[in-house]
Amino acid sequence: MNLLPLQEQRHLDAAEGWLELGNWLEANEELEQICPSLRAHPSVLFMRFEVYSKAKKWDGAAEIACTLAMLLPERPEAWISWAYSTRRRSENGVVEAKRILLEAAAKFPASHWICYNLGCYELQLGNMEATDLWLKRAFELDKANEIKLAALENDDFQPLWWKKGEI
Repeated sequence: MNLLPLQEQRHLDAAEGWLELGNWLEANEELEQICPSLRAHPSVLFMRFEVYSKAKKWDGAAEIACTLAMLLPERPEAWISWAYSTRRRSENGVVEAKRILLEAAAKFPASHWICYNLGCYELQLGNMEATDLWLKRAFELDKANEIKLAALENDDFQPLWWKKGEI
């Protein structure tokens, strides 16, 4: 990915700092200081997605993440971000998020986070067998303990918490 000019990178870094402090308004203000012709740069778009996510502006976040997935189809995090924000934007968001990640799973069969999220969406749709399959695959791919902890901290996985020994 191309680097931003120094002044623009400073604004991007400042936006990241504001987000780390929990202030998405100031982070957004820093992004607004970036030259308009560079606001579509992937690094700026990823940060804008984070700002919109923290602000819970899911329509905007989903639009940005979709753009990132089209600009950078080789980056699984763009697809995960697109699905994540789509899931939160509407009543039927889980179904659409699942569709996005099924496409991503075909492109990135070794992504444990895509499998984890597909397990989450299947659980939200009441598909326990599919949930178990996706989580098992995620555990087999990499970082099983990290994924198990993530599932135990994610309210979406609450229906599985009673089975803690099996997650």
